[in-house]
Amino acid sequence: MNKVEEFERLRPLLFSIAYRILGSVSEAEDAVQETWLRFDGSPALPTSVKAFLSTTVTRISIDVLRSARVRREEYMGPWFPEPLLSDPYQDPARSAELADSVSMAALLLLERLSPLERSVFVLREVFGFGFDDIASAVGRSEAACRQLLVRARRHMEAGRPRFEADRSEREELATRFFDALREGDVAGLRDLLAADVSMVGDGGGKAPQLAKAVVGAENVARLLASVFPLMARIDVTFEPREVNGQPGAIFRDRDGRVLHALALDVLDGQIQTIRSVINPDKLGHLGPVADAWAIDREVKQARRQTK
Repeated sequence: MNKVEEFERLRPLLFSIAYRILGSVSEAEDAVQETWLRFDGSPALPTSVKAFLSTTVTRISIDVLRSARVRREEYMGPWFPEPLLSDPYQDPARSAELADSVSMAALLLLERLSPLERSVFVLREVFGFGFDDIASAVGRSEAACRQLLVRARRHMEAGRPRFEADRSEREELATRFFDALREGDVAGLRDLLAADVSMVGDGGGKAPQLAKAVVGAENVARLLASVFPLMARIDVTFEPREVNGQPGAIFRDRDGRVLHALALDVLDGQIQTIRSVINPDKLGHLGPVADAWAIDREVKQARRQTK
C-alpha cells in the first residue's frame, strides 16, 4: 500500500480526532491536510503509519487550539462547535459512544480542559489509544499523560452530558417535536420540553441571535410556535438530520441555502436543550449560506402583516 492509500485509509480517523480536539470542521480539515503534507514530505513510511499520522494530527490540533482559545474568549455571545452532520470514522461496535463524544454538549464540556488534557482525553477515552502512543502524540511522559487524564476525567465527570439511551425513542421524540414545530403547536411543543429547557443561539455577532437564553417550557414553546410559522410563510424549510450525533435539523431559505443548524439534547423522554448555530462562518461546510439578516427582515415584515 502506497502513501496515498495509507493516508486515505486513515483520513476519517484523523479528522475525527482533530474535530474532537478543535470543535471546528474547517480547522479539523486544515489539520488533516497539514498532516498529509508532513507525511508526504517524510522520506519513508514510518514503522506505524497510524501512530505517525495520529501523533502528527494531534500536535497540529493542539497548536491550533491554543491560538483558537484566545479568539473564543473574545467571541460575541455563546460559542458552539461547528455542526457536524456525520462522523466519517465509523466503528459500529462503539457507535453510540462515538456519537455522544461528538455531541455539542460533550464538545462544550471539553472546552473546560487545557489543550493537553483535551487531547489526552480524546485519544484515550474516545479512541482507546495506549499511553505509549498518547505520550508520543502530546510530547509528555506516560506518567504525565496519566495525570492529565485523571484531571480531564475529573472535569468531564463533573458535568458529563447524558443522553437518551434508546436511540429509537430519541428519534421518535424528535419527530414529534418537528411535527409540532411545523404546525406551530404550542401545547404539542410544551409537552416535549423539560420544565427547565433552555434554547440558546450562536450567531457570533454575524447573524441575528437571541439576546440571551430562553428558559422554561412555556417560554420556549411559545417562541418556537410564533416564529416558525412566520418563517414558513417566507418559504424557510427544514430537514431533520442528525447533528453532532444527536437529533437536529438544517434550516434553509427559499433557494435552499443554509440558514442555521439546530441540535437537540434529549434525556428522560424530554428535550433538555435546544442549540442553534446561525453564525455563517460555521455553516459554509454544509453548503451555500443564506443571508440571515435578510431572512430576519422578512420575518419581521411577515409579523407586521399578521397584526
